[in-house]
Amino acid sequence: MRRDWGDICGGLVLASIGAAAAGWAWVHYDPGSLRQMGPGAFPLALGLMLTAFGLIVALPGLRRAGEAEPFEPWATLAVLASILVFGLGLRPLGLIVASFAGVLVASLPAPRRGWTWRLCLAGIVTLLTVAIFRVGLDMSLPLWPRGV
Repeated sequence: MRRDWGDICGGLVLASIGAAAAGWAWVHYDPGSLRQMGPGAFPLALGLMLTAFGLIVALPGLRRAGEAEPFEPWATLAVLASILVFGLGLRPLGLIVASFAGVLVASLPAPRRGWTWRLCLAGIVTLLTVAIFRVGLDMSLPLWPRGV
């Protein structure tokens, strides 16, 4: 029987990353107790949840046949370039410009034509990013480029 190797491999990668993160948090930080959580409680919980989600993706793939997805190098490069644009541009460009530019770069190889939906998507993702990281988590990230 053929298996859905894409889901199996992807799920196992997620589960491995989650297990590694949980193990790192367990070894390097004090998880504390349920009454008084330590600095390792949150990373440990996130690592365990990622491990569980990875297994939820991988295990059903053992009993399901899957079709091989074609490899799209331009989509892969666009996602990697988007991560680089955001990561390297966050401090000098600010959260708003880096988020907006990252989404635009990631959407370049999309089969859907036009710039209207790309600009709307970049705007919505940027608003959510600012709402989560600056407003919700109160992180001291610069919103705009330096000097503005």
